[in-house]
Amino acid sequence: MQRAGVDTGPPRLEDPTLPLSGAAILGLLEGVLSRGVPFRFRAGGSSMAPFIRDGDVISVSPLRGDSPGVGEVVAFLHPETEKLVVHRVIGRREVGCLIQGDNAEGRTADLVSDRNVLGRVTRVERGGNNVRLGLGPERLAIAFLSRLGLLLPMCLGARRLIRPFRKSPR
Repeated sequence: MQRAGVDTGPPRLEDPTLPLSGAAILGLLEGVLSRGVPFRFRAGGSSMAPFIRDGDVISVSPLRGDSPGVGEVVAFLHPETEKLVVHRVIGRREVGCLIQGDNAEGRTADLVSDRNVLGRVTRVERGGNNVRLGLGPERLAIAFLSRLGLLLPMCLGARRLIRPFRKSPR
């Protein structure tokens, strides 16, 4: 933008987020990861709640040749829908990973070939702050509870226990 011969640079946007379709973000993710660089984008949906929520900013890093382990959160190309999905590895098989969303009560896990796994989630940001729960050593317990169908009931129970001790907003 120019005013009276002064270059003020590109226009400033209130929200710098690019609204991309599934195919566009998938292509961009693959391109960035192929260069060995992490890719950040805003998560959509609730399948990974409470650890990744709708609107959180997640960073996906390249696999660098190793297969993801149990408990890791990965971005992958869904074998049936061919859409980009972010879920947790809850088991390993010879042919790939058993992958399921943390908020997938009553749903079965997907068996995903290692070649369909694009990268691992290495960072989650919510409201400008890092969210560490779900990506550290506790990820193994989360994967185990998720596989047994106990993750959501345990999270809801913990929330009820903690609620009386939280400060109320003023």
